[in-house]
Amino acid sequence: MSVDRVVVEADGGSRGNPGPAGYGAVLKDAASGRVIAEDAARIGVASNNVAEYSGLIAGLRLAAEHAPGALVDVRMDSKLVVEQMSGRWQVKHPSMKPLAAQARELAPSGTTYTWVPRAENGHADRLANEALDGVRAGVSVTGIDPEPADSLVEEVEAAPRPRGWNGATGDPTTVILVRHGVTKHTSAKRFSGGLGGDNPPLSEEGRDQIRAAGDWLSPMADRIAAVIASPVRRTRESADLLGELLDVAVVEEPGFAEMEFGHWDGLTFAEVGERHGAELKAWLGSLDAAPVGGESFRVVQERVLAGLDRLLTEHAGSTVVVVSHVTPIKTLVAHALDAPLEAVFRMELTPASVTVIGYYPDGRASLRLYNALPPARDAFASATW
Repeated sequence: MSVDRVVVEADGGSRGNPGPAGYGAVLKDAASGRVIAEDAARIGVASNNVAEYSGLIAGLRLAAEHAPGALVDVRMDSKLVVEQMSGRWQVKHPSMKPLAAQARELAPSGTTYTWVPRAENGHADRLANEALDGVRAGVSVTGIDPEPADSLVEEVEAAPRPRGWNGATGDPTTVILVRHGVTKHTSAKRFSGGLGGDNPPLSEEGRDQIRAAGDWLSPMADRIAAVIASPVRRTRESADLLGELLDVAVVEEPGFAEMEFGHWDGLTFAEVGERHGAELKAWLGSLDAAPVGGESFRVVQERVLAGLDRLLTEHAGSTVVVVSHVTPIKTLVAHALDAPLEAVFRMELTPASVTVIGYYPDGRASLRLYNALPPARDAFASATW
């Protein structure tokens, strides 16, 4: 689905001015407000103005990559950047001139620049601070254009052979991955682990999200052999709803449970930073580090891939729905793409979204769809999830 007009929200900050600096940028569909992509990164030691220009440049790059040809409206709370890019103020500082020139080169004809109060630029500001805190780094595509139900069927049925196919014959195993709907922890952005932690039920909003996903999947119900659920409460509840809607039996696979967060479970990121700062720093810096009582990304990867092996053995050549969580689904996507496990930090995954991977008899995989939402979800899709 093409986008005719987009909004770029950008910000940057320096802790010290100059000091450690970072930026955040958000690309949105102007018509619906849906987030298309985000970018956030540290830029070393710099001033606030340099960080703000860096955010603008990142946002314009997102527009060029994800909405080529669209009209662009830039919104920032930096009066300096907005006035300079609008041509009303001169760019005098030597460090600003090359950045302004780069931004002008990236900006398509007709780009507008609007100053907004800081309170209206909170999304980009949050990303900049998350980059400075080491939580975010790089581009994440958060808003895959929803497709109508018949197109979803086409996506699931499409079977391009992955590069390097060795000639092995047989039907691919199609795995439709569905993330669970929201709970009170999801909405509050709290760590919510697997079987070992506090497991709140789906909220009513979460149940509605899953019903929308189930309705979207219903045209292919007759070819779905099983609904496979992580045994965690929120995924089992989601799977039971899907099983009922699709008239398919639900079975459990513990390999697809969420990462265990140990004594972080139920805490926000900020609370973990305050109470377990050293542990959090180690976890962010190493795939082998784990919170006390929890799992590392490497351990989760081993568990998830073991579950995948069991699935491919038991359901070879079939189409199955797997209801799981953020970490296992992103782990499966990285594995399918032969990407390093670190790639999980570069992905966003919306509650009740649909991701499709085809697995072939020669052991190769093909990612067919990622983080897709049914059209009915447009009204309440939100980047704050």
